[in-house]
Amino acid sequence: MSVKVNALDHLVINVSDVARTTEWYRKILGMEVVVFDPGPGRAKRTSLMFGNQKINVRPKDADKADWFTADHEMAGSDDLCFLTTAAPEDVVAHLKAHGVTIEEGPVAKQGARGTLRSVYCRDPDGSLIEISSYAE
Repeated sequence: MSVKVNALDHLVINVSDVARTTEWYRKILGMEVVVFDPGPGRAKRTSLMFGNQKINVRPKDADKADWFTADHEMAGSDDLCFLTTAAPEDVVAHLKAHGVTIEEGPVAKQGARGTLRSVYCRDPDGSLIEISSYAE
């Protein structure tokens, strides 16, 4: 029997400041901030919920004994693409209204299901954030 994955449940980003990062993702991308208890003897975790997925937000200097994590945690090293139903022009207007610098876009890019219309910006740690919608 072979194993074939069919979806992404969650991912973890390493950040320099959990509160600053979660507020940015809440305000700019409309994600819900959720604090949860991972179980006895472990520190509470903060997640960003959206759709059927979540991002766990890990402080870059978190205790490795408390977090099961990658070997080389570094804030600002992520490159994430998020889907929206908003038109690219609306994404641009929203980012500008919140003082977020647009790195590039709208531009056509290749997504998992076809052509994306993408706008790029950066989160508070400098990770590259792509906000995209599929072309009609």
